[in-house]
Parts: sequence; C-alpha cells; structure tokens
Amino acid sequence: MKKKVIGCLLAAMMAASLAGCGGQEASSESSGSAVSEGGSASSESGSETEEDAGSGEAAADTLIVGFDSAFPPMGFVGDDGEYTGFDLDLAAEVADRLGMGIEYKPIDWNSKDMELDSGTINCIWNGFTMTGREDDYEWSDPYMKNEQIFVVRGDSEYTSAADLEGKVINVQMDSSAQHALDENQELAATFSEIRPVADYLTCLMELESGAVEAVAMDEVFASYYITQNNKDFKILDDVIAEEEYGVGFKKGNTELRDQVNETLKEMAADGTLAEISQEWFGEDLTIIEA
Repeated sequence: MKKKVIGCLLAAMMAASLAGCGGQEASSESSGSAVSEGGSASSESGSETEEDAGSGEAAADTLIVGFDSAFPPMGFVGDDGEYTGFDLDLAAEVADRLGMGIEYKPIDWNSKDMELDSGTINCIWNGFTMTGREDDYEWSDPYMKNEQIFVVRGDSEYTSAADLEGKVINVQMDSSAQHALDENQELAATFSEIRPVADYLTCLMELESGAVEAVAMDEVFASYYITQNNKDFKILDDVIAEEEYGVGFKKGNTELRDQVNETLKEMAADGTLAEISQEWFGEDLTIIEA
C-alpha cells in the first residue's frame, strides 16, 4: 500500500478519544481536512432544509463528510496529523469531479443521525453498513462488502464463537457489530456480558490488556489494524453477519445522493475505484457496478 499506514498508535488513540467524547469541532482549515478545486469548505454551505432536500432546489456546493476518525482504514488521523482513509479518498475524488468543495467532519458515531438531520454534515461516509438501515437513509449503491467477526488475543485458546461462552465481549457503541448481536439473541445470550465501548481502538486496547476476551467488530478494520500494527490478535472463522457498505444521506436528499452515486459509477467504469482500493488494500474490493 502507498503511504497509507497508521504510523503511531498514540496518534490513533488521541483520535479515538475525540471520536468517543464527541468533542470534534473540526473545520477544513484547522483540522487538516482537504478542500477540492470546487471551493473552500463551509459547514453552512452543506446545510439544507428537509423541504429543500426533498425538492432538490438547494444543491450543496460542499460535500461535508461525517465520519468516525478512529476507524482505519476507512477514516482516521494519519501520522502527519491529517485525516486520511479509503473512504475519504473516495469522497475527495467524487467532490472534485462534481466541482464541489469537501469537508471532513469527525463525529461522535452515536450522534451521526443528529448531525445529518441538523445539516452539519450532508452524508455519512465511513464504512457505513447499509444492512438493517435500508429505510433510514437515502443510500448510494453498495460499494464494498464486509463481515462482522470476533477478534481474540493470539495466545488465547479460543478457536470459535462457541469457545467464548460465558466471556465478556466488547463492541463499539451503536456499531454494526452491536446491532448484529442484538439481532442474534441466541448467540448474544451465550456471553456473560456484551460491553458497548466508545470506539474500536479502546475495545482492542482492553482486549490486549486482558480486560475482555474478545471484540465483535468489522473485519475490514480488524484485518487492517492487526496487519499495520503487528498485533498478536487473531480473527475467528465464525461470521456474525455479512453486510454491505454504502454512503448514507438524509431522507429526501435524493439529488445529492444521485450525484454522488453516478460519480461512483463513473469511477468504477474508468478504473479509479479499483486504483484507490489497490492502494489501500492491495486488491480491488469494490463491488459497485458501472
């Protein structure tokens, strides 16, 4: 992969702390967020009323991307202190092709709907699972597949989900993993406790320290984190749920959704999606059809 690594766990943990407490007040100038040729980023320019969104009368001139800044490789703080990630690279290319500015706005993941409804962001683009949320947002076409899995310490004796019976499991609060376990009460009931935690980096830190026995989480995050940080963790074969990632927009905002979606299809057709995926993952993991 080209220059896309987590150079320092400390930097990532600082970002995780911000994401967990909802203390982000980032702007495109102060937070290291990029601005495309389309213009400078402004939180006001992306705002639109529900009536405007539904009628398509007020098109945004800035793509304000809400994301969890502690979710590598989709969106996180790089070793240069600036926001980076696969999803952010996709968003920047889309905004540039649309002649729009772009603002990366880190959000408290538990408050993402409030941010979207208030207009402080106009899309959620950060490994955002469509499964189970199909009717809650206006969605782009799915562009990547993912699985919810269990991560355990490498020196543990656990080889399957059945081995975790009676154990304490961490999940990120309001994450797809938490929702998947809520939907699978038969499996969830086998654990002594499922603990919602602010962010995945804290989940994994507690796993490493022995405070918990496993973390239920996104496979794409787990694989990237383990590889880039050379952590002695392993992923169990059991899959909690399969899902797809998409870009989520406020209900009624079909104009912006369609603009972004058509641009993603163009990027799939000309090979740009595959190129960006190759840079981050070493292979093309995208599934959107041209």
